[in-house]
Amino acid sequence: MRLRIRCYVDALQDRIHPHYGTFFPARSEYVDLVAAAPLPSDTLAFDVGTGTGVLAAVLARRGVRRVVATDNEPRAIACAAENFRNLGVEDRAEAVLTDMFPPGRAPLIVCNPPWIPATPHSSLDNAVYDPGSRMLFRFLNELPDHLEPDGEGWLVLSDLAEHLGLRTREDLLTAITEAGLKVVERLDTKPTHPKASDRDDPLFEARTAEVTSLWRLVRR
Repeated sequence: MRLRIRCYVDALQDRIHPHYGTFFPARSEYVDLVAAAPLPSDTLAFDVGTGTGVLAAVLARRGVRRVVATDNEPRAIACAAENFRNLGVEDRAEAVLTDMFPPGRAPLIVCNPPWIPATPHSSLDNAVYDPGSRMLFRFLNELPDHLEPDGEGWLVLSDLAEHLGLRTREDLLTAITEAGLKVVERLDTKPTHPKASDRDDPLFEARTAEVTSLWRLVRR
């Protein structure tokens, strides 16, 4: 019998259960950004690539009346749905198996894509590695078609790839502009996980410089 690990999330003041094969959200700073950013609307939100459902649950707990959480992995959908039930937000948050965006438009669309543009070697790696930044750039390119006219897209992304020389800030800003989007605000936070202060970690210098940001994007 597998041990059922539960992860305490400060922003929820509660615990979530990452299912086997679903990425364990060990880092809290990106969740805290979503918990703190000003909501453009409380009617509807999409959470693209939901994983455990933690960001969708945070939005529901913040008062968003309907949250559609999507993922293309059946394990993630089962995990998110169970967490919604356990957290008591199943009447507001729905987990939907689909590739990227659900049908329709929303005034708020959130995405925390994999941060490292490299090749994954397991299903868990898919939450960390995004070959060629494909999910990141696809989210940006398709976002305008799914936003309501005054809506916002929240891109939650670490700049670790930039410090590792795998993607540049110019690459990101160019992709935002070419998608027909503009940045209205960027909320930043430093990592708090143990590896950020582990001098024996081979990526210590990059992790020390790392910043996680929530980019508030609107249509141009």
